[in-house]
Amino acid sequence: MTFLEFEKPIAELEGKIRELRSFAGGAGQVDISSEVGQLETKLSKLLKETYAGLSPSQKIQVARHPERPHFQDIVGHLFEDFTPLAGDRAFGEDEALLGGLARFRGQACVVMGHEKGSDTESRIRHNFGMARPEGYRKAIRLMDMAERFNLPVLTLVDTSGAYPGVGAEERGQAEAIARSTDKCLQVGTPLVTCIVGEGGSGGAVAIAAANKVLMMEHAVYSVISPEGCASILWRTNEKAADAANALKITAQDLLNLGVIDGVVAEPLGGAHRDPSRAMNMLGDTLEDALRDMAGVSGDRLRELRREKFLAMGNAGL
Repeated sequence: MTFLEFEKPIAELEGKIRELRSFAGGAGQVDISSEVGQLETKLSKLLKETYAGLSPSQKIQVARHPERPHFQDIVGHLFEDFTPLAGDRAFGEDEALLGGLARFRGQACVVMGHEKGSDTESRIRHNFGMARPEGYRKAIRLMDMAERFNLPVLTLVDTSGAYPGVGAEERGQAEAIARSTDKCLQVGTPLVTCIVGEGGSGGAVAIAAANKVLMMEHAVYSVISPEGCASILWRTNEKAADAANALKITAQDLLNLGVIDGVVAEPLGGAHRDPSRAMNMLGDTLEDALRDMAGVSGDRLRELRREKFLAMGNAGL
């Protein structure tokens, strides 16, 4: 497992537990179950204390953890009969934003989301989850299909932002993001979003203007990355931690502000420590969200979406 900087005490304790178990296995007759039990209790306490007090900048590290479940992991674990659909019917295919038809716990649906990749080769192929205009135009095509066949839409957000390259801008990146966001607001079927890792700027909002917007417990959602904010305001990345504190990017902050509708709990120590359990917890929350909207008409879904986003900024007033 890859350990983050603030997890060094946890890594050291887990290393001691492994050493003791290895010693017991080699010695054969030595009973060290009591010592191991004490260390495991200490480890559980340390994990609770560490993850209960994470700063926003530490939450970003967890959200970016390379072993955190990505789109393809989640689809493979929670969905059946996934049939990917490619291309925007205008320019080409964008592998940073994947989607298609599937069954979620017996219900036909459209599922889409950002894929960052899991190793160097796949990260390059998926462009680190930074979608180009054709990715967002593909998202529009999928939402059109969902509306035509009356299928709910589930979107999984995990991107640092839309790709800012020259080619993407030349092909209308801003227009594609705007039209995808508009389609989210207008689609006549239930739309549920979960930010499972990073939710960066318009690249995230373009598939996240949903009836229900959820966040994983240690995910982040922001108008700009803390590094980008620091480079603009202070001309240095060294102020990224200050920017993270000011931006209110954590799930807990955004729930209090009324920007999101719920927080999906993660296993102790983050989703990367127990991906299977984390994905099951996500699946239960998605199922509940869809159940709440079962039988609601398309017009009412649009109205609820409109009311939801117009009410933002009024929390606590």
